[in-house]
Amino acid sequence: MMLKDKIALVTGAGGGIGAAIAEAYAQAGAHVVLADLNESALAPVRDRCAEYGVRVQAVSVDVTDSDATKAMIDGAVADFGRLDILVNGAGLLTEAPLLEMEPALWDQMISVDLTSVFLCCRWAAPHMVAQGSGRIINVASQLGIKGGESLVHYSAAKAGVIGLTKALAREMAPLGVLVNAIAPGPVETPLLAGITKEWREAKQAELPLRRFGTVDEVAPTAVLLASEPGGNLYVGQVLGPNSGDVMP
Repeated sequence: MMLKDKIALVTGAGGGIGAAIAEAYAQAGAHVVLADLNESALAPVRDRCAEYGVRVQAVSVDVTDSDATKAMIDGAVADFGRLDILVNGAGLLTEAPLLEMEPALWDQMISVDLTSVFLCCRWAAPHMVAQGSGRIINVASQLGIKGGESLVHYSAAKAGVIGLTKALAREMAPLGVLVNAIAPGPVETPLLAGITKEWREAKQAELPLRRFGTVDEVAPTAVLLASEPGGNLYVGQVLGPNSGDVMP
């Protein structure tokens, strides 16, 4: 029960890494607010989290919408009385070479994978500062560090998440709020449905482990960063459960 009675809000909680983190938090004793654009995807995650005897709320929200995002966070604080943990897990993954990339595809990626992180941080941080404590955990990617072929837009967005994390960590740590990022390598999630078989096979061959990770292998890192005393000294860090793809 490392997170007993903490209040956590997880975006992208309808599946993949976000859902795994939400369930790991519930198992650790946290009450959870599950946020995702896909409302129907939240129901099974809500049910699994509720099995651990914690309070669970599910909210359908477009995290690229500033007003909707603010309303979601303010509503969570109103209902639970505080917000201890924010996980920015909402994301999108598409593939296109730069020479074929339409500006609209770029704009969509930056909006979903980077702007949404800014918005959630922007509206959650004041509540955390007011209570004198909080943890913000941003889900980035190892491609934000090393880049990826045919993934210029995704790599740029995730590099932005890493830069945002480090800058915000410097601002927030003196105020009691710790901000960190997780940069997973390829993980078996529905996001990979948008990636070609050729890319997957080539990527697996590059990895020292020769395999992609699973969401259950990533979620414990989010528990660590949210916990006390385990996460107390992590400030502006980028932790990499990435099958050895990046070794900083």
